[in-house]
Amino acid sequence: MACRISELVLGCRDPEALARFWCEVLDFVVLDREGNEYFEIGPREGFGGAQPTIILSRRDEPEPGKSRLHIDVNATDRDQDAELERLLRLGARPADIGQTGEEQWHVLADPEGNEFCLLKARLNPL
Repeated sequence: MACRISELVLGCRDPEALARFWCEVLDFVVLDREGNEYFEIGPREGFGGAQPTIILSRRDEPEPGKSRLHIDVNATDRDQDAELERLLRLGARPADIGQTGEEQWHVLADPEGNEFCLLKARLNPL
């Protein structure tokens, strides 16, 4: 049997604010929390489904070096341009990592500067 991703873990300064942001972006809900130190968010059906959950864990100091993990998202109910506008309204901002402008994706940063990409393809909702 193969493994599959069940959780993504992201250290951050304000887990509650990032939980709100990512819940809006992904239409997720808070599944578990421990005070303001730890939030687990995921699909409404809960842990173990087709989509991984995201654990947001308080880290007061950024870890040295660049994170080797980022999240890619695909719109499910609108085109890429409309989704980009929505993400920017939610608090995402464009991030420059040296892209040429010819890419079919947008590199963005969440409110704490964690990079993620909005891909072009629209996925069917699960």
